[in-house]
Amino acid sequence: MTTAYAALRNGFLTVDPDAGETTARALDGHTLECVAVHPDDPDRVFVGTFESGLHRSTDGGRTFKRVDDFPHDAVMAAAVSYRDPGTVWAGTEPSRVYRSTDGGDSWEHLDGLVDLPSSDDWSFPPRPDTHHVRWLEPDPTDPDHWYVAIEAGALVQTHDGGATWEDRVPDARIDNHSLATHPHAPGRAWVAAGDGYAETDDGGDTWAHPQSGLDRTYCWSVAVDARSDSESRTEPGGTGDPDRVLVSAARGAYQAHTAERAETYVYRREGDKDWERLDGRGLPLGEGVTRPVLARGEPDEFYALSNQGLFQTGDGGDSWNAIDIEWPDRFTDRTARGLAVLP
Repeated sequence: MTTAYAALRNGFLTVDPDAGETTARALDGHTLECVAVHPDDPDRVFVGTFESGLHRSTDGGRTFKRVDDFPHDAVMAAAVSYRDPGTVWAGTEPSRVYRSTDGGDSWEHLDGLVDLPSSDDWSFPPRPDTHHVRWLEPDPTDPDHWYVAIEAGALVQTHDGGATWEDRVPDARIDNHSLATHPHAPGRAWVAAGDGYAETDDGGDTWAHPQSGLDRTYCWSVAVDARSDSESRTEPGGTGDPDRVLVSAARGAYQAHTAERAETYVYRREGDKDWERLDGRGLPLGEGVTRPVLARGEPDEFYALSNQGLFQTGDGGDSWNAIDIEWPDRFTDRTARGLAVLP
């Protein structure tokens, strides 16, 4: 059974897309920022909030309790290690990274992040006297390698589990919003950033910026197909690299985040082809749509969460259907903050 965990700006939903049911609703009245869950431990769900710290559920999102000893109120990013569901990372405003190795019971500050040379230039434009960790992405092939996106200023990395940090490289994006990796693609990562799209095939040492066809470059969310080249090619010896990427994008921050000014789109790129905009396929796009948050499911399957609802495609983005669930009216003028899907 597929389960979708949806964090809206002002509420959390646990959804069974196959049944079209909202199985849980929680955290109303909080300002949600992110959600994280591991497929081997679906009952333990983490949600970061802007004003009341990190919340944890042990019943699949039906109820949450604030993690009392977490040291920050503004938790902007959370992620669970691919290999170990007990290892959880959280990022805050101001920019700090914390790690738990016991499923969230206790937390260790991974210091040194703000000692990087580029940190003098980090600044979040709406609150220019601060900045935050917007995204944490574990490498599925190396448990000590993590990407950390600072909004705004840098994409940095650690190769030793946070003991030391590596500063941004010259061709990395500056205003990174989200990342994706793939278990069958060692060294590859994909980035949606306010200053455009980027991808790497060497573990973040260098970054390429294929933009052709992407007529909106304020990118917010990126998702990579669960299918890999080796599964979709008939010839033997496939590389195992994913061949289909989706990204949501707008002209700028106002068009992405503000409902009354929103105009956002979703784009798809396959292999080395140009980006194509997925208009007219059942997924609400354009005026009035805040930037969708994307997530992959099974091969060829993607989900998109926006102020218009939760949508699903089973054919790689060619056609989309709305998940028929209770959708509170107050969600229609709020941005989606996080989406996790467990097939």
